[in-house]
Amino acid sequence: MSALGHHLEEAGIATVAIALIRPQAENTRPPRALWVPFELGRPIGPPSDPAFQRRVILGALGMLVEGGGPVRIADFPDDDPREGPDRNWQAPPSIRPNPAPRAGAGAALAETVEAELRALAPAYAASCTRRERSTVGLSGLAPAACGEYLAVWLRGERPASPVGDMSPGLALRFALDDLKAYALEAALSPGSRPSSRQLGDWLWKDTALGAAVQALRRDFLAGDDDRLKQLAFFFVPALRVPPAG
Repeated sequence: MSALGHHLEEAGIATVAIALIRPQAENTRPPRALWVPFELGRPIGPPSDPAFQRRVILGALGMLVEGGGPVRIADFPDDDPREGPDRNWQAPPSIRPNPAPRAGAGAALAETVEAELRALAPAYAASCTRRERSTVGLSGLAPAACGEYLAVWLRGERPASPVGDMSPGLALRFALDDLKAYALEAALSPGSRPSSRQLGDWLWKDTALGAAVQALRRDFLAGDDDRLKQLAFFFVPALRVPPAG
């Protein structure tokens, strides 16, 4: 994007970027960039906060009329207001899996995940009704079908793709994205505003779904299928990958 910014500037079009990783912006040297101290995926701040998002956008656009350059990086002054934990938030029902390795662990984990997804269904349905939207749907499968497909992989099988124009591995990746969204939306209880860290801690530390996704990632990276290895890197955010050893 920085190279594209310089190219557009040479054509007489002023540009400004919003940077989430300051060292990267310093290395790529865009003509103008506003660094924001937000998590990846939230370049203009928390969702459902239009007033804060407007401040970020105006801060970036303001750089177009300020002097300086040819390379200039400014820092947005405020942190994400939603990063503070909500002490009143109650996590939805989840099932912490047994961490001890044992024979048949994959099959047992599959059953646990399916039970957990069923337990989350009422909270997810209520969340969708209240918010009038859902981000689930990338795979084209219903959440229950995504769970069934995940369970087959956990049992050590290599199923055919349930989506006509996707490979089995790609269908699994999108099904996992849908299941993570399903769980996180179920966790958005009325009257609470949990931080993304709270939600992430719950998903990756306290749920069978989080344990299942981590398990598949480990298995695929240890396997001999290069395509599955590539897909496995997208299963778990880098900050949630346990340290090696």
